[in-house]
Amino acid sequence: MAIVKSTGDLSTNVIGEKSYFTGSFNINGSLRIDGRFEGKSLKADQLYIGADGKVKTNIEAVSVIVEGLIMGNINATSRVLLMPTAKVFGDIRTPELIIQNGVLLEGRCTIANDLRTSAGDVIKSEYEKNRIIPEDIFKNRGQNKAER
Repeated sequence: MAIVKSTGDLSTNVIGEKSYFTGSFNINGSLRIDGRFEGKSLKADQLYIGADGKVKTNIEAVSVIVEGLIMGNINATSRVLLMPTAKVFGDIRTPELIIQNGVLLEGRCTIANDLRTSAGDVIKSEYEKNRIIPEDIFKNRGQNKAER
């Protein structure tokens, strides 16, 4: 396991083109992966997967830019940008998702500002607000005619 802590300064860290890293990786700052990473988890502030980068794990980050390949779920608190060469097999949860033409993506996408609650629950709740029930409309029409 690698833990890198910075004291106020954003660090730039790289897993190079011919490098292979396994385990858990937790980092304050930015990480660029041009090689391979496989493991239990990958946590970073800013994560950049280069065109030759390959990642097989679940990712937690503030923002993620992908040009390479990811097999795992992505949970980003700010945004995910999938460049034309990106290949992702996994679910994505983020407030902002940008997908450029050419991307290969298989998985579920949840796009919401508050990722702590289910987007589906919020949408269903909004749908039920001010609900119009046809029976009530027709019942009221019948009462109005009877009053005349």
